[in-house]
Amino acid sequence: MDQTQVIDPNNTAEIHKMLAESGYSEKAIDYFLQKPYMGDLPDADQISQMVGSCGDTMGIYLKVEAGVIQDARYQVLGCPGAIASAMAAVDLVKGKSIPEARKLTDGDIFRLLEEIPPKKHHCIQLAVKTLQKALDEYEHKVR
Repeated sequence: MDQTQVIDPNNTAEIHKMLAESGYSEKAIDYFLQKPYMGDLPDADQISQMVGSCGDTMGIYLKVEAGVIQDARYQVLGCPGAIASAMAAVDLVKGKSIPEARKLTDGDIFRLLEEIPPKKHHCIQLAVKTLQKALDEYEHKVR
């Protein structure tokens, strides 16, 4: 019988090692461990949510002023790939106009993350789709 190793959620060195061995780049691991844009925005102009095909759930909060994304946060109930993808998405759209943010692609996030396991590429798609849904709903609301 195989032994299952239990990883202490507070031991970032163990988590880092496990993720690196699973195929995550240093950049993706840093996004997962630091979670720089995880949370909510109490004064958000748009809040949207989406559930991915794998069951991961993302909520996005956007603060928009004069058509520019001033701030964004994600709430993610999902795997390291989903969290890293969402955090990367914020870095790519913060400070951009809505038309510029609409141009965000899966490839943009993948290039920023550098590498995540192939079975986690759908997480990148979920981050993009959640953002696109929020932009659609925001624009519909302000028309």
